[in-house]
Amino acid sequence: MRTFGYAIHIIAGSLGIITGFVALYATKGGPLHRRLGMVFVYAMLTTAVAGGLIAAVLGVAPSINLPASVMTAYLVVTALMTVRPPFPGSRPLAVGLMLVALTVGGINLAWGFEAVALGGEQAGFAFPYLMFGTVGLLGGASDLKVIRSEALRGSARIARHLWRMCFALFIAALSFFIGQAKVFPEPIRIRPLLALPVLVVLVTMFYWLWRVRIKRSLRGIVALGPSEAV
Repeated sequence: MRTFGYAIHIIAGSLGIITGFVALYATKGGPLHRRLGMVFVYAMLTTAVAGGLIAAVLGVAPSINLPASVMTAYLVVTALMTVRPPFPGSRPLAVGLMLVALTVGGINLAWGFEAVALGGEQAGFAFPYLMFGTVGLLGGASDLKVIRSEALRGSARIARHLWRMCFALFIAALSFFIGQAKVFPEPIRIRPLLALPVLVVLVTMFYWLWRVRIKRSLRGIVALGPSEAV
């Protein structure tokens, strides 16, 4: 059972990273982006569930892996809902996801500050705690704004979809290239080299957010209609 769980987690995670990177550079809203985006969503949900079960049942770093699993699932689901038309039950689901994000975010932020205060070995856990805490609170606050103001339009809608999908990919890339650095052959087990794909995701995310929200240029981005997929 342990081997099966790990196999599912690794296969789904690898598929998610591959499709995520391709979708990241495909024309936004185009056929390739939509198809790969859906594969990415399913792969990330599968690896998040498998990873969460491994952490909870087998006790594999649950304080880190459980928040990672929950936040990954939260990000891809809310990103998908952003570009899908409302459906029966979508509002209660959005409220439930917002509460999950705020709860996980608040707990992890508290753990992060505690880890910094304790110092020593505990300080090494501060970064993931603070990262998941910040993303959870920011995501939950954004959800509240959307729930109160109903559907987003234009650049705000695209930006919400972009950063959530990109950050889910960032978590997956960080977990694989940095968290599992030991599985890489020793000649390429170089921290700056392994960190490069992770940084690429962040740089690309900020570039698209700059294009969409600051420059307000949608050239090269196919408009996402209310009935279109990722």
